[in-house]
Amino acid sequence: MNAPLKFTAESLAKEAMALQTKLRAGLETLRQVEDVNYGATSKEEVWRDGRVVLYRFRGEREPTSQVPLLIAYALVNRPYMTDLQTDKSIVRGLLERGEDVYILDWGYPDRSDRYLELEDYIQRFLGDAVDHLRESSGQEAINLLGICQGGAFSLCYAALNPDKVRNLVTMVTPVDFHTDDNMLSHWTRNIDVDQFVETVGNVPADLMNWCYLTLKPWRLFVQKYVGLVDILDNKQAVEDFLRMEKWIFDSPDLAGEAFRQFIKMFYQGNGFVRGDIRIGDRLVDLARITMPVFNIFAQQDHLVPPAASQALGGLVGTDDYTEHSFRGGHIGIYVSSRAQREVPQSIHDWLHVR
Repeated sequence: MNAPLKFTAESLAKEAMALQTKLRAGLETLRQVEDVNYGATSKEEVWRDGRVVLYRFRGEREPTSQVPLLIAYALVNRPYMTDLQTDKSIVRGLLERGEDVYILDWGYPDRSDRYLELEDYIQRFLGDAVDHLRESSGQEAINLLGICQGGAFSLCYAALNPDKVRNLVTMVTPVDFHTDDNMLSHWTRNIDVDQFVETVGNVPADLMNWCYLTLKPWRLFVQKYVGLVDILDNKQAVEDFLRMEKWIFDSPDLAGEAFRQFIKMFYQGNGFVRGDIRIGDRLVDLARITMPVFNIFAQQDHLVPPAASQALGGLVGTDDYTEHSFRGGHIGIYVSSRAQREVPQSIHDWLHVR
């Protein structure tokens, strides 16, 4: 026996009328929408090396923390996801709690950056920014917050320079790149990355975006744009949607040599777990990370599965290791209302007692 239909002619007609109403309202809404900008918080440049810039965020009050907190983001996206808009800003939440927050902006590499290596990003750019903050603040060591690939960079830096990092926070950071549920790792494991980089030079941002979007093709190519219809009569919601779209597609190209090294040592070689990552001529030993570590991972993360991040606890040398499980995804951990309540507070509370 066939199951009864879950719709009627009347319900279809009603839905069609509702759609027409939304589309008419959308025409008016789109006329009102202005060019969306990002960044809820004022900031000032305090250090620079070529394209790489260190910014200090300025909150509504002076920070109470004496130890600078430096955010190191991934190379593949722009770091303003941490400060997207007033009600979606991890940075703003940290400032309100008294942290002295800085962020490293890697810039947009061009062909002249083709041969930058991971040593340049980790020891030169990140390392020199850390040294600048140590000198300007009078602190022997600073607090470091590494996010996603920036977390992997921060782990390398902390292992190579443990005396310069007072507390280490990692957020949605991949550590074990060979977990069974890591789809991105499965894709990259058999790539001939040497031939790829020799062919393209710097890795085009559009190609990287395509790879990330196709990890969730239905959700990211279809569902979110269908869902846009539901908010066409809400100017604020449309602007929020466009701001997120702007971030997604505002991606830098990747320096070819650094990309080659990262794919080989991390995604293909699983170097953190095997203990054979080399930055320049130095071996990265996560057991040398003896400072306190706070590892935040997202339960529904499709880019960095929880197991990939939780592997950190068994590799670091510190006795002061803490995990925080966030109920959300890789992007939700920055922009969801839950994240605004939970993430800055958990980081601040953890740092405060140390």
